[in-house]
Amino acid sequence: MNAMQAADRREDFIVEVVRASDDTILHKPLPFWEHLYNNGFIRKTVIVVLLCVIWQVYASWLDNSLLFPTFEETIKALWKGISSGDLILRSWASIKVLLIGYSLGLVLAFAFAVLAITSRIGNDLLETLTSMLNPLPAIALLPLALLWFGLGTESLVFVLIHSVLWPVALNAHSGFRSVSNTMRMVGRNYGLSGISLVSKILLPAAFPSILAGLKIGWAFAWRTLIAAELVFGVSSGSGGLGWYIFENKNLIQVPEVFAGLLMVILIGLAVENLIFRVIAKRTVQRWGMQN
Repeated sequence: MNAMQAADRREDFIVEVVRASDDTILHKPLPFWEHLYNNGFIRKTVIVVLLCVIWQVYASWLDNSLLFPTFEETIKALWKGISSGDLILRSWASIKVLLIGYSLGLVLAFAFAVLAITSRIGNDLLETLTSMLNPLPAIALLPLALLWFGLGTESLVFVLIHSVLWPVALNAHSGFRSVSNTMRMVGRNYGLSGISLVSKILLPAAFPSILAGLKIGWAFAWRTLIAAELVFGVSSGSGGLGWYIFENKNLIQVPEVFAGLLMVILIGLAVENLIFRVIAKRTVQRWGMQN
C-alpha cells in the first residue's frame, strides 16, 4: 500500500519567482533606422527619389533632350507651366470634366448594382450588360460620341461614364453578394428590405469592395480622359492636360510633354493619398475590415 502511494505521489515543483530589479530593461526602444523603415511614407519617398535619380542619370547619359529630357529639365518645364498658370488652367479644365463624368458614372453604377441585388431581372440585366460592354474600351466609343454630341464636353463625359460605370457596378454588386446571410437575416429581423436593407446592412458590409471599385473607376476615367483629350481635346477654351501634351508634342517641346505627363502622375498620386487613403482610414480600417 505504501509502495502504491509512493508511486502515485507526484513530486513537487518549486517555481522561483525572480523580481526584476530597477536596472532591468523591460522595454527596449527601436533603433532610429528601424523607426524610419517602419514609416510607409518614408519608404515610398525613397523609392520615388531613386526613380528620379535613375531618370536623371539615364537621360544625362543619353544626352538627347528631343528623345528623353533629364529630370531637371522636366522639373523646370513643370515649374514654368505652373508659374505661368497655363498648366494649372489645363489641369483644372480636365478635372472639371472628370468630376462630371465620374459623378454621373457612379450614380448609374450604384443604380444598376442596387437593382441587381434586389431583383433577378436586375441581376440578369447587369450581368448581360457588363459581359457585353465592360470589355469595350471607352476610347473606342469616341467616334460615336463625336457623331452624337459633337466636339465638346458632352463627348468626353459620355466616354467617361462608360469607363466608370461597369467596373464600379461590378465591384459594388460583388461586394453586395459577398455579405453573409447572417447579416441579411439580422436586417430582415429589424424589418429592413429593399433600399433600407441595402443602405443600412449591405452598403457598410460591402464597402471594401465598393472602395476598390471607386479606385478602379477613377483610374479608368482619368486615363480615358487624357487619351480622349489627346485625340481632340478642346472641350473648353484651351483644352485640358491631354491637349497640352499634344500641343507641345507638335511644337517638339519634349520637356513640356514630360511635364504634362508628370502633372498627370502627380494628380493621380494626390487623389490616391489625399482622398482614397483618407476614406479607407476613416472607414474600413477603423471598422477592422482591412489592415
